[in-house]
Amino acid sequence: MGSFGSLLTQSSVFESVIRSAQIVAATEATTLIVGETGTGKELMARALHEGSARAKKPFVAINCAAIPDQLAESELFGHRRGAFTGAMEDRQGHIRAADGGTLFLDEISELNLSLQAKLLRFLESGEVQPVGESQPCKVDVRVIAATNRDLAACVAEGTFRRDLYYRLQVVPVEMPPLRERHGDVVWLLKHFMHEFAESYGLTVPRLTDQALQVLQRHTWPGNVRELRNVAERLTVLHHGREVDVAQLPREVRGMSTPLVQVTDRFVLPEEGIDFKSLESDVLRQALDRANGNKARAARLLGLTRDTFLYRLKKFAIA
Repeated sequence: MGSFGSLLTQSSVFESVIRSAQIVAATEATTLIVGETGTGKELMARALHEGSARAKKPFVAINCAAIPDQLAESELFGHRRGAFTGAMEDRQGHIRAADGGTLFLDEISELNLSLQAKLLRFLESGEVQPVGESQPCKVDVRVIAATNRDLAACVAEGTFRRDLYYRLQVVPVEMPPLRERHGDVVWLLKHFMHEFAESYGLTVPRLTDQALQVLQRHTWPGNVRELRNVAERLTVLHHGREVDVAQLPREVRGMSTPLVQVTDRFVLPEEGIDFKSLESDVLRQALDRANGNKARAARLLGLTRDTFLYRLKKFAIA
């Protein structure tokens, strides 16, 4: 079993990421964490902080998407009283609040271009200048950023500064989606159910083999966050009882139920399916079966190579 902070895994894929992250934690390198929603990017940022020499200093987390544009500069860099309408008192700002510790900028892609320029200047100089202040001041902060978007694509679109992108991506850490963490789904689900049962004073539900198969087939678009929510729901609603397929959340059953083959055609299950998730899953299975050979994978699905490549790009599958 691999662990780093609150992150746990039995997957060799994620264990490799954790080993690299443990090395990165001991450095002062600016780090960019990339990964889908729910993969644990903030948990990784906290683990990097806790594994560093700054562990006893502040860890300040900011959701860049939640800061209104008109307040963003003040939120990050602070302001002097009277600097603008409504500035009734001095404000320290998140960067100075993290002095000596770690600043975590989640959803970094959502910062506007003007603020990106100011953030770049801070990263290069280590100085902040609060709004309304005439002189900058030095701040000792390690910056960790995170995004669920393709920043290189954002650069190409002109919504993210190229120089900031390269300044942030000194050391990238890529969080694998749960569907690629082989062996983790059932193990983590049982771990979370035991955790919730202990917390709520309940008995852990028993999962049938059929339920386990459905859970393993599910594509988990919400990743570990979704898995944890399912574990809590099952523990609360079915504590001490057996959980079969019918007791699983509908979204899990609907997105994992395979098409049933009858003679030469497929029959749609009564509960329906999530077609996008099914298509993405089939593409990945074809790639796995073809050992990454895209031409062979295309043939397995009866597609031309160009059509197969187009669909890989559509679902951002490497």
